[in-house]
Amino acid sequence: MTFLLGRMSLQTRLVLFDVDGVLTDGTLWIGPQGEAFKGFNAKDGVAVALLKKYGLQVGIVSGKASAALDVRVEQLQYDVAITGCSDKLGAIQAWLVDQDYGLESVVFVGDDVIDVAIMQAVGVAYAPADAHALAMEAAQHITRAVGGHGVAREVAEHVLLEQGIGLEEMYAGLFGAVQ
Repeated sequence: MTFLLGRMSLQTRLVLFDVDGVLTDGTLWIGPQGEAFKGFNAKDGVAVALLKKYGLQVGIVSGKASAALDVRVEQLQYDVAITGCSDKLGAIQAWLVDQDYGLESVVFVGDDVIDVAIMQAVGVAYAPADAHALAMEAAQHITRAVGGHGVAREVAEHVLLEQGIGLEEMYAGLFGAVQ
């Protein structure tokens, strides 16, 4: 396990994120109608734009489904959105059947024991700094950020840096000039 060091495959085609504990801090806001809110970090929205800018597909895979998550999926225009799924690895494998690449071209970011099977199967796995010990053990990279606090942004920058794209180049033209 490394802390965002080392080289990864230049064949990355898809970056997948777990939701609760990765894109959120894992807090569930439950009201009478079920889950009412999810707190997402704006930095992670930028991560999606960065990855897509360089031709990578981006998606989420979550054991839970919620209206709040559906809104975020629509806002960010994820290429893949698998929700309400207890067999995450099986769902990803089923989705990949129609793609021209396999699990070795997938980067996955997970934080809990339900994610370990995927983390062991994909090309590169990441875990947030506050992930479960088994998820950290399955990851090749551990972010400095904790879940819900910019994990996706950190992963996106690392993936692109590993592909030889510098930070200034990465952001050039995305939102205007980077000073």
